[in-house]
Amino acid sequence: METFGDRLKSLRKSKDIGQIELAQALGVSKGIISLWENNLREPTLSNIIAIIKFFNEPADYVLGLTD
Repeated sequence: METFGDRLKSLRKSKDIGQIELAQALGVSKGIISLWENNLREPTLSNIIAIIKFFNEPADYVLGLTD
């Protein structure tokens, strides 16, 4: 089963952007993106909403509830 971190990394790579660019767009540090992608920390609800808006993907997909 794909984790949130796996899904986030996949989305980021599919848009061909680095962790720094994503971090700047979301207003967090590159380290936070790395922690999320490695499943060492979970984003806040406001960060999840920002991720969903940034990638323009359905919430269920971003959260790994659907494929």
